[in-house]
Amino acid sequence: MGGVPDIPTGPLGASLRLRGLTKSYGSVVAVAGVDLDVEPGSTCALLGPSGCGKTTTLRLIAGLEQPDAGSVEIGEETVSTPARSLPPERRRIGMVFQDYALFPHLDVAANVAYGLGRRPDRSRAEGMLRTVGLEGLGERFPHELSGGQQQRVALARALATEPRAVLLDEPFSNLDAGLRERVREEVREILAARGMTTVFVTHDQEEALSVADVVAVVNEGRIEQVGTPEEVYSRPANRWVAGFLGEIEVLPGQAGDGVITCELGQVSNRGGLSGEVDVLLRPESLAVGTTEATDGRPSQPATVVSRSFYGHDQMLRLQLPSGQTVRARRLGFPAWHPGDRVRVWIEGPADAVAR
Repeated sequence: MGGVPDIPTGPLGASLRLRGLTKSYGSVVAVAGVDLDVEPGSTCALLGPSGCGKTTTLRLIAGLEQPDAGSVEIGEETVSTPARSLPPERRRIGMVFQDYALFPHLDVAANVAYGLGRRPDRSRAEGMLRTVGLEGLGERFPHELSGGQQQRVALARALATEPRAVLLDEPFSNLDAGLRERVREEVREILAARGMTTVFVTHDQEEALSVADVVAVVNEGRIEQVGTPEEVYSRPANRWVAGFLGEIEVLPGQAGDGVITCELGQVSNRGGLSGEVDVLLRPESLAVGTTEATDGRPSQPATVVSRSFYGHDQMLRLQLPSGQTVRARRLGFPAWHPGDRVRVWIEGPADAVAR
């Protein structure tokens, strides 16, 4: 991708704080009292389905929309309230749009230099292109670049003004699947090297979990859960979050003092629940074998109902003694087949929610 020039140590980005942020369009509430803190130099993903309010939240941060209630703070400065709002150009925020929004009649260096004033220093633009691995391409035009290169030009333009934060709206959705993973890793490295505070919007769970330091899961204008990728995936706040973030298996359980009992054994009762609950299990949290678990964990006999083989792994559908079926994701070998009699037990993280 090209070398990244020396960057001053420590984060260059500022903290970002949203408090009670609300925005409606007529009778439709797009953002409903959002609270969110993003630490300097960290990357936060706003993750949620289409129409959940995540892009509106991003536009409120950028100053492209005016809030009905609440506030936006960047560093120690309040930049937006219903009564007072700094215009976007005074917020020192870089924005990367979904379609990149490059000027087709300007070459790459001129695109990068666009926000630097009427007489921009072209050498500064070239230096920023070097930062994003596009050294020597300043005289090309956007249509002469690949999608991944255009993405990095848009990022270089956002960084050229030395912003306090960078906002990205579905930044990788226009890239094909083969390119998307490589480009998002490149972008993550560039932003991390500069210590830039970043908020990006995505509906792609894998993208959010692999790129962000913090994930805010958004649903119907509200943040359902904020946490590290590991926290929101392995300890979802509710059943909706669990289902949105990936495949989930649900078993009926009974919560007691410190433990929750279900057909596959016991899990910790971290939430202090009582009575009937739903136990949430990821398919990869279930182990499968022909004998009892070697560490003495309780297991249940099961029958393989079906299998989908993907090479590196396989997804098994298992029928338990109660008749309920669950899915288990295991490595590709040993291979299991429909009709095989196995034993299954809980091996990984599990959580529970009240019914």
